Amino acid sequence: MQLRPPPPLLHLRRPLLRFLTASSLRRRAAGFSSTAAMDDGKAAGGVAERIMPHLLNMYGSRATARDFEIYAPNATFEDPLMRAHGVQQIKSSFYALPKVFGDSKIVEYTIQENPTGPGKAEILIDNKQHYKVFGKSVELTTLIRLQVEDGKVVSHQDWWDKKPLMNRDTVAGRMAEATRRGAMLLTHALMRFGKDPPPPSS
Repeated sequence: MQLRPPPPLLHLRRPLLRFLTASSLRRRAAGFSSTAAMDDGKAAGGVAERIMPHLLNMYGSRATARDFEIYAPNATFEDPLMRAHGVQQIKSSFYALPKVFGDSKIVEYTIQENPTGPGKAEILIDNKQHYKVFGKSVELTTLIRLQVEDGKVVSHQDWWDKKPLMNRDTVAGRMAEATRRGAMLLTHALMRFGKDPPPPSS
């Protein structure tokens, strides 16, 4: 009998579901509630207003090549599972979403835009994300932190449960970063190194 290879990224689904479910349970135990309404981004200023529609497409598993034009060529993306460097790896990270989740989207968000210097700004997006894994719906509250220079995103971090990512200042942080890089490289290969999908047929 010939065994079929597992579907791409299936090895990530179960640990991810455990992580998301545990995060949801922690918020319920703490009495978490969200009252922020969907924000159209207009109050946050021109940069955030331009970037936010592309982020909604990316987190909503409907990204196209044009959505990634918000990034500088050497931009980085990082969340607790992956650390991507360069636009092609960032594409792989988001093109993988429909392979892992039955559904994904940002359902609520508020935006704060803070100038940090000439041509520079930090955009903070306090948001709630919805995912479906193995038919189970999970909601995750995160803080998306964008560093923008000359209108392009140079750093994109997604802090799940609004907890800062572990950094290389500690041994545990270095190990966590190495794990995120390994997961990214595997995903990048499975997603054909960030190759854009064909446009939908009309």
